[in-house]
Amino acid sequence: MKKDIFYLPLLVALGFFLSLTTPLQADDSDDEYAEEIFPSTGVPCYRIPSVACTRKGNLIAVVDYRYGGTDIGYGSVELRRRISHDNGATWGDELEFTHGKYATSPQPKYDAAYGDPCIVADRTGDSILVMSCSGNTGFQYGTREVHQGIARFYSTDEGETWSEPEYIQESVYALFDKSSRGPVRSLFIGSGKIHQSRYVKVGAFYRLYCSALVKDVNNTYCNYVLYSDDFGGSWNLLGDADTPAIPSGADEPKTEELPDGSVICSSRIRGGRKFNIFTFTDAVKAEGSWGTVATSDASNNGTSAVGNSCNGEIMILPAIRKADGEKLYIALQSVPFGYGKSSDGRDNVGIYYKELSDKSDFGSPADFASNWDGRHQATHLRSAYSTMCMQADGRIAFMYEETRVYDFSIIYKPYTLEDITGGLYSLDTNPQRYAFISRFIDEEVGPFITVMFAWSEHLIP
Repeated sequence: MKKDIFYLPLLVALGFFLSLTTPLQADDSDDEYAEEIFPSTGVPCYRIPSVACTRKGNLIAVVDYRYGGTDIGYGSVELRRRISHDNGATWGDELEFTHGKYATSPQPKYDAAYGDPCIVADRTGDSILVMSCSGNTGFQYGTREVHQGIARFYSTDEGETWSEPEYIQESVYALFDKSSRGPVRSLFIGSGKIHQSRYVKVGAFYRLYCSALVKDVNNTYCNYVLYSDDFGGSWNLLGDADTPAIPSGADEPKTEELPDGSVICSSRIRGGRKFNIFTFTDAVKAEGSWGTVATSDASNNGTSAVGNSCNGEIMILPAIRKADGEKLYIALQSVPFGYGKSSDGRDNVGIYYKELSDKSDFGSPADFASNWDGRHQATHLRSAYSTMCMQADGRIAFMYEETRVYDFSIIYKPYTLEDITGGLYSLDTNPQRYAFISRFIDEEVGPFITVMFAWSEHLIP
């Protein structure tokens, strides 16, 4: 604590310098279209946005409704949802699809409350999956015997109705029991987006990836990535239980795929993010290994979040560089930029972007973590968690927490890639991924990459 207080003035000064030196797009956030789709009027309040676009093009937003303003384990929390059938122009009624039975005892009571949702809609079918924390036990106080639950919900009618909760925490905790890190004391899945693979299909479904914050047997906070080949019916660890994606100093994580098919874990830390990359030796069997963790912050022109630690969202998009028509990829990472008046630095949420035009931009975690190209500020106000997904109309549905008059409300903004990058890039709606990756393929791995990628050319995020 004393160390944090000592360094805080230096961090603020460094953040101010970064604000002068990092390319920053024209700040039009006050003039941008924004809708307060879950407006808070005090307590109860809304937190923790998640959003997905269904195969039929509808947007489904799911958030926490916190009766006492507190997190899971400290009071009553429910999930609420709204649906847009017209790319965010209008939103349907706000409805609750969980109903907890909050009680302080006994513990654990997995049906006591539900919060911190994450969501995915199957790109080739009608299934939609939401997972959330559940129960009456705080993450910090969990043990192998008494801990938070993981609730699973399905919808097959565009989010109008949902299945009763299924509690799958035991199967997830059991993945660690015989490892050097286990039995783990506590874990939960990071909120926001569950990523569905663009490239790996095993059986009837494209693979799902999500990330977990884990407090291991030694009380070390670390991140793992989980995957499912049956649309959330069962989960396995990417890599092995002895080797986390982020071995220490971790916090709430997110997961995405890089253009070469490798999987990236993005973890919240004070001042920015930590990144690590899982490189496959056999993608279908989910075999491979994690690289070396890299930090992204003001020190390497990374995704700086001065004065705060806060969850955000990562997204990789095929793009066209408008200056010369070059086809490449763009990485997006949302965080609160900081610099505001709040005591915890949760202010000025926005989106960093980085051009991925060469393997040197993402070939290692250190490559990916450094030298981001610019950023777009979404708000000047106190703001915190954020998430995003692609809409059916080619825009990005960006949702974030913002304090206007009362406590956090959930704000929706539709962005084009041009909006975020100041007109430098546009979305590539006809990406040729193998043509892009072939620039960097080593002769020894070329045949494997060709087989893996050839059938996926038609897919877009």
